[in-house]
Amino acid sequence: MSKVHYRFYKLNPILGEQFRALGQGRSFFLFFLLLSPQQPDRSLPVSLFRSSLFPCLFYRMFLKVQMPWNVIIPADSLDAKGLMLKKAIVIRLMDEFACKKATKDLGYFMAVTTLESIGEGRVRQNSGDVLFPVVFSGITFKMYRGEILQGVVHKILKHGVFLRCGPVQNIYLSHIKMPDYHYVPGENGIFMNDKHSKIDKDVIVRFIVIGTKWMEAEREFQALVSLEGDYLGPVS
Repeated sequence: MSKVHYRFYKLNPILGEQFRALGQGRSFFLFFLLLSPQQPDRSLPVSLFRSSLFPCLFYRMFLKVQMPWNVIIPADSLDAKGLMLKKAIVIRLMDEFACKKATKDLGYFMAVTTLESIGEGRVRQNSGDVLFPVVFSGITFKMYRGEILQGVVHKILKHGVFLRCGPVQNIYLSHIKMPDYHYVPGENGIFMNDKHSKIDKDVIVRFIVIGTKWMEAEREFQALVSLEGDYLGPVS
């Protein structure tokens, strides 16, 4: 099993605003646990995953990646001394990073953190624009099978509920995977167990991921989750 490497990162104000938006307005500490995309250490204590501060838990979901990229800069964005070059590259890179949305291997693109290197520019003959090969570090968001996470219920059906977790909107929890819960029909149907624990719209639910699927056409992921396990279910 590969060892997990983790660090605490302090977010700059721009990233802080991005993550607050992701958290639907919920504020949280600007320090978070960020794990590299290796096999997670399953020996971490359950108490680590019991915070309801944010709709998703920061367990391996936010990955720090380093990627090569080709950035095309219009000629009118360059100056003789090259003082504006780095700024132009960063702005264009962030725009392209956001438009890319997600990939199957890396998950959802969330933020550019560091521009590591800028290669020699190559002038494009037809337009006069300059292509720069760059290497940058960024943060991506990806769910993995076996992770214990939290999501917010946004749709309730007779046979299950849909949740969202960060940028992932299509997370399905089947009634078969909700031990002891049964559907209670009504104008606004809910799921409830014998202890009157309710799964209703906008409720935060802790679950375990049992499978994910990459949808190439939509460039997004779908996930199947379960409440079968300890400490899983609605978060009070």
